[in-house]
Parts: sequence; C-alpha cells; structure tokens
Amino acid sequence: MRLAVVGAGQACAPHLQSLKDLDSELELACVVARKASKLATLNLPAGIRTSIRLEDILEDTTIRAVLVLTPPNTHADIVERLARAGKHVLVEKPLDVSLAKAQQMVDICEQSGVKLAVMLQHRMRDASLALARLIRDGSLGQLLSASASIRWWRPQSYYDEPGRGTMARDGGGVLMTQAIHTIDLLLSLTGMPDRVMAMAGTSATHRMECEDTVAAVLRYPNGAIGHIDATTAAWPGFPERIALNFTLGSATLEAGELHAELIDGRKIQAGLKQATGSGANPMAFDHAFHRAVLQDFLAAIRSDSEPAVTGRSALQAQRLIAAIMESSQRGAAVSIAS
Repeated sequence: MRLAVVGAGQACAPHLQSLKDLDSELELACVVARKASKLATLNLPAGIRTSIRLEDILEDTTIRAVLVLTPPNTHADIVERLARAGKHVLVEKPLDVSLAKAQQMVDICEQSGVKLAVMLQHRMRDASLALARLIRDGSLGQLLSASASIRWWRPQSYYDEPGRGTMARDGGGVLMTQAIHTIDLLLSLTGMPDRVMAMAGTSATHRMECEDTVAAVLRYPNGAIGHIDATTAAWPGFPERIALNFTLGSATLEAGELHAELIDGRKIQAGLKQATGSGANPMAFDHAFHRAVLQDFLAAIRSDSEPAVTGRSALQAQRLIAAIMESSQRGAAVSIAS
C-alpha cells in the first residue's frame, strides 16, 4: 500500500519510525510540508519524494492513505481535501481545534467513503486492551466511580514555541494537547458522562493563553461519579493514572500496567511499565503503540472495516473537553447531550 505523510514537525518522529518498522506492509511514497527547510531536517530513506505541495498527494492516484501530522488548526482543511480525493486518513490528535470542525471532518470522511483514524494510541496498550475485555465480558460488573489523573510537567520553554498553548493553533492547553489521550482512554472504558462540573485555569508556573490546570467532576447516566485532574505544572511529571471501581472489583491503569482485583479473589495484571512523555521531554516514550494504531489503520483499509480508533469515537473526548471548558467559563454544571 502506498502511503504519504503531511507534516514535518516534532510529532513526526514516532510515526516515521513506525512506518520504517512496517515497511513490509507499505511504501512511503511522499512527505509534504509547508516549508522545505522542515523537510530537510527529516531523516528519510533515500528515494522518498518530498514536496511543499499537497496537490502532489491529491493528484497521485496510487497513494491510498495519508498520515496528517500538522498543527491541529490545519487538520480540517487538509483532511477534507484528502477525503474528497478518495484518500484514507490517519490524523494526529486532536481532530481539530473546535468540536464543530472535528464533527465536520468526521462527516466529510464518512460521506466520501474513506476511513478516518486518530492517533490516540493509549487505547492500543496491552493493559488497556486487557481492561476493556474485562469490562466487556462483565467480569467487573457495573461502574461505580472513575478517576483520571494526568499530572505532567512542561517547562516554560515548551510554551514559548509560537502558537503552542493557544486557542488559535492548538484549541486549548493541557486538555487538548496532553490529557486528551487519557480522557479518550477513560471514555472508551466507561462511556460518556451526562453531566460535568469543572474549573480550569493557568497556574503561576506558565505564561500561556490556555489552561494548564483543570479539575472536573463527572456524573454518568447510571449514577456513577468520576473526576479528572489534569495539569502540566506538576514537577517533574508523573505517569498518568486511571482508577475504576465496579460492583465486582477495581482496576487501575498506570504507566502501561493494569492491576485489577475482583471480589471472587482473582488478581489480574497485564502490560509493562513504560515511559509516557510526562516530563520535560514530550517525546520520551516508545513508539510501539503508534505502530499499533498505524498497523490497525492499514488492516482496516484492506478489509474495509472500521479502525480501532475511529474519527467518530475520537469526537467523544473533544465533546467532554468542550463541556469541561464551558462549565469552567460559566461556573456551573453542564449537561452533555447523548
């Protein structure tokens, strides 16, 4: 399968390594970026075509799939053009800077009959998959409470990059850029809450437009209560953690490991401890789960099935983030439509 990449920024590294790992399944045909100087910094295999024109991908009928790795505020326009040209798309998170644009992307891809997958790779971790199976087969019973803690660290130099942490480029701060991975995983396990009460703000640690600290209380349709605690002002940065309590047991996901204890006496462990990019170096993580999302995307194209992380499922995290920020701005609880 011939595949192309759009974007040549920091986010490219794990994707390009994943493409290299999967070279028996695909052929990297072209890499496009807005600036030739960015393309020159990439360590590409010999013979890979580079260009500053998206049209070189749009017009090449042999290219079936495209990875979009550009800043969030560019996603909707690029993905729409690719979809209308019949290209399947795997896009970096978030879908786009606003819920409306994200919804538009999903709708256009569905109307165009192309796959839209999103790089929310935490769902593909071994521990996450094991917990999803326990929940799906009823081993844990009914959800009672849930918590997600994302206590990361980013230095001010991280936010000094032009556009970073702004509404215009990123669509938000800690929620849209860091916590979205854990929020997406949480929702894939628990489903959507129907009500949220939240507070968000920027701590004294950072000079930035958007929020770097958030606390939110969630209520689920069955009465379960949850909370989200997210920040990039927690030195030196800690592994993200999801803890779920059920009628038949409890489960915790932390740094790629699952620990579950059931009332019937079973103790279940899965996954391996891993770096998560929670500290000053945002790229300090293994690319294995980027590779898993990419491989699943390729398989979905070949079998004409749904990817594991569809654009429509990724909308849920952005819907919740939008509700959290609305609640903080209004100083009141917000209902989330089903």
